[in-house]
Amino acid sequence: MNNVNKDALVHSIVDKTSLSKKDVELVLEAFEDVVTGELRKGNKVTMTGFGTFKVSKRAAREGINPQTKAKIMIPAMTVPKFTAGKGLKEAVK
Repeated sequence: MNNVNKDALVHSIVDKTSLSKKDVELVLEAFEDVVTGELRKGNKVTMTGFGTFKVSKRAAREGINPQTKAKIMIPAMTVPKFTAGKGLKEAVK
């Protein structure tokens, strides 16, 4: 199993379309910016059949430092989440 990074993704898209490498890079960067901006606002981004990007609140909790075994408090935080859509789930079965 190979890991596909951003550069490999750009090359794959270039091979499947008539777009230039520079155009594909701009589109991917714009996609990242738009999704990030919407998540910062607390909105969710749905791509029907592919999946949904959303934010989730994680409550504060107690944890353990693995090096010292001391108990520490992990603060509450907001984290991004992705839920795969039906089309993506079916494609990878």
